[in-house]
Amino acid sequence: MKVFKFGGASVKDANGVKNICEVLKLFPNEQLIIVVSAMGKTTNALERLVNAFCNKTEDVNSILDEIRIYHDEIMNQLFVDHANEIYKKVNNFFVEIDWLLEEEPRSYDFVYDQLVSFGELISSSIVSAYLNQESNANTWVDIRDCFLTDNNYREGKIDWEKSSIKSKDKIIFGKKNFLYITQGFIGSTTENFTTTLGREGSDYSAAILAHIFDAESLTIWKDVPGVLNADPKYFKEGQKLEQLSYLDAIELAYYGASVIHPKTIKPLENKGIPLYVKSFLNPQAKGTVIGKDLETKPLVPSFIFKNNQVLLSISSKDFSFIAEENLSAIFGVCATNNVKINLMQNSAISFSICADYEEIKIKKLIELLSVEYKIRYNTNLQLYTIRHYYPSTIDTLIQGREILLEQRSRLTAQIVMKSLESQ
Repeated sequence: MKVFKFGGASVKDANGVKNICEVLKLFPNEQLIIVVSAMGKTTNALERLVNAFCNKTEDVNSILDEIRIYHDEIMNQLFVDHANEIYKKVNNFFVEIDWLLEEEPRSYDFVYDQLVSFGELISSSIVSAYLNQESNANTWVDIRDCFLTDNNYREGKIDWEKSSIKSKDKIIFGKKNFLYITQGFIGSTTENFTTTLGREGSDYSAAILAHIFDAESLTIWKDVPGVLNADPKYFKEGQKLEQLSYLDAIELAYYGASVIHPKTIKPLENKGIPLYVKSFLNPQAKGTVIGKDLETKPLVPSFIFKNNQVLLSISSKDFSFIAEENLSAIFGVCATNNVKINLMQNSAISFSICADYEEIKIKKLIELLSVEYKIRYNTNLQLYTIRHYYPSTIDTLIQGREILLEQRSRLTAQIVMKSLESQ
């Protein structure tokens, strides 16, 4: 049995959905679980909807109409019979969204999970219906019936034991059931409220399923030929890495490599399940394999860029040392407010952290820390991480740039710099 994951770029339009059929032709009679992300930029659009609903920033109906029209156009290009049940199913999802928008908004994170999750539910339903139409018989599964999480909205933690039992109750392979379609990114609480597993969490969902079902492999289908040593948006001459160790893959994902979600690797490593990153545009190409006892080849520097960063300098108001008890309190406030630290550095009287600049979270963090500490911060920054660096690669990268913080270990260098526009 294999697990496939198709991301938003692979199903961004009707041709993308049709292409899944072409990929499946390479795997006749295979037992497969296919995990599908929201189509194209739907998650971004649904996030706009959440912001408009909670913060009254835009008209929710106009945003929702855009999302509805986008999916209707894709369905109209896919289905010969416009009386197909998929139209009714998708319309029912939008009715559920309408009901949610009629209520008074609760906490932002709760509302986020209830609304944004519809992207995956709609896309996976469309993919499932199209594959059935094209004689790829499959069973659609609502992953919320499989994945049980806590109620930490937007960062739901999986209950592995119960999720394994529930998944095996819903996904049973047999002669008639050998292809299942489901969603990434989402789960459910014991109260049946929808949760999400973190932004871009569909890779993680696929890894959970691969772990639960002892899959032969997990394949993530992307719009790139494999794992590259740099994002092609920044480096046009990026090299494809033929293979990666689990350790290097975890490090690259942790530092922000967009090709793999940070939580994806560990469930696979625990059972020695290989991960393939392949191109849905050229499905017969080799791609990149990540696995046990593999050395990263070729061993070239890998570059990871994170924009829109904030650097906070936290110091005591009375010039006393920042000691262990202070660090414990600071980490506690960060954890409580779900602020992930991308880089940190300690000195005698200050502690610096670099994080993604999510305005609501960061402003709340500064407000809370300001009670006990003096806070200075810079926004509009970039964090560069170089794995397997050479000094010359760093010298070229930072030439003419204003550096605010730099760290180097034996294998990894991280540098916080002002963005080019703000220099």
